[in-house]
Amino acid sequence: MPALVLTTNVKVQNVQDFVLDFSKFGAEVLGKPEGYISINYNHDEALSFAGTFEPAFLLVITSLDNINPDANEKYSAAFFEYFKAKLGVAGNRGYITFNDPGRAYLGFQGTTFATIFKK
Repeated sequence: MPALVLTTNVKVQNVQDFVLDFSKFGAEVLGKPEGYISINYNHDEALSFAGTFEPAFLLVITSLDNINPDANEKYSAAFFEYFKAKLGVAGNRGYITFNDPGRAYLGFQGTTFATIFKK
């Protein structure tokens, strides 16, 4: 796991290519195997930021065991740079929310990660 949910008012030309590229990038930045990465891209033309519809994004990252203030600074820098390059979003046009729900609060394969990591 991590799950990355991106909402943006920028429509990409080829959604599948973008999602696969973003998946590789997310795995690299977060230091997790891509086999555990989940990406959800949502185009929302009604997303406004700072009172305009100029290119903007909202990113929610849910990940276990690697969300902390120092790492979040690095992640934020990398993702903002990526969105500037790939989506043309300026650095003052988005928010990133970092979540680590804890192993007992994330389900997978009919159990939780707390149980999986006990094995």
